[in-house]
Amino acid sequence: MTERGVRTPRTAEPPAPGTLVPGPPSPDAADQPTETFVAHRNLLFTVAYEMLGSAADAEDVLQEAWLRWVGVDPGHVRDPRSYLVRIVTRQALDRLRAIGRRRESYVGPWLPEPLLTAPDVAEDVELAENVSMAMLLVLETLAPTERAVFVLREVFGLDYDEIAEAVGKSRVTVRQIAHRARAHVAARRPRGTVSPAEARAAFHAFQRAVQTGDMQRLLDILAPDVVALSDGGGVRHALLRPVVGAGKVARLLASVWYRAGVERSVEPVEVNGAPGLLVRVNGEIDGVLAIRFDGGRVTGLYGVRNPEKLLRLHRETAVSR
Repeated sequence: MTERGVRTPRTAEPPAPGTLVPGPPSPDAADQPTETFVAHRNLLFTVAYEMLGSAADAEDVLQEAWLRWVGVDPGHVRDPRSYLVRIVTRQALDRLRAIGRRRESYVGPWLPEPLLTAPDVAEDVELAENVSMAMLLVLETLAPTERAVFVLREVFGLDYDEIAEAVGKSRVTVRQIAHRARAHVAARRPRGTVSPAEARAAFHAFQRAVQTGDMQRLLDILAPDVVALSDGGGVRHALLRPVVGAGKVARLLASVWYRAGVERSVEPVEVNGAPGLLVRVNGEIDGVLAIRFDGGRVTGLYGVRNPEKLLRLHRETAVSR
């Protein structure tokens, strides 16, 4: 495989955060590509994840990007950050088209793969909104190129010339795609954002209501038009369709939480930049519940139980802009 005609070795592996990959005899020359890649790794992962909604696929994209990067002559790269983003975008676009076909045969509703994120992500309100489950579901409604253009322009602030190189379109075409994607997202994106403090207060109220089984408290904290979605991947039980309305969602939560013979517990965590709950059944991780807040009330609940999407819930994943 090549990037601008440069031969890429197949034996290299991408560095994990904070690690270096052994190289040729000259230490300085060998370490430079690795150090550059590691320096931008969190950004590159976030680009790929926002385009794909899957941490596993994003990691595969980073590996492919690393294989191309180590074969590039650094002297020919004016801006490593922009160059690496371009490589990742191209690889993510290819994968996005492939997994789009794969998701057509997905068993049951599909939700993005949840990430445990550091508490400071919530302090960057724009980043937290853009990696939220609600926004990732909105991005799923875009065509692949529209999604790439929107992410690179609106989330990461790349200029149109950089985006044009990344997606293989003219600058004029990219501007048109950006305008169309922006309007599409604006019509579907979550209604508003709340401060981290407001989200934490609403979250604690919701958690208490769930754990105590207080239906009135649940009805008070759930928005009238709250929506609950879940993803079991055809392996675990999940909702076949969205459940809408405070009354229906409250009854659903009560029926799931107090199921006979099941010892269920929850652990407060940060899920995709917002408060969420890690759910354990009989001591084992059973799923994660991401929560969307608006105006001090819960407007969205996103439950993921597919075991393949729970593999990263033992540690935090770094995301950045």
